[in-house]
Amino acid sequence: VKMTYSDINEKSLQELNELLKEKKVLLFELKAKLKTMQLTNTSELRVVKKDIARIQTAITASKAK
Repeated sequence: VKMTYSDINEKSLQELNELLKEKKVLLFELKAKLKTMQLTNTSELRVVKKDIARIQTAITASKAK
């Protein structure tokens, strides 16, 4: 599920923080799978990292308003 910045930007600050927590947990799980050789699609890591960056950017932008 690819997240676009415009999708993220419409959410409230509380929703963004919850989304950020979810993504960080997901990233942690993916890294654990990678270390135990269970991760078949390694590009997922990059996608999740980029999603986290997008969410953080949206949080910073909403705080600046």
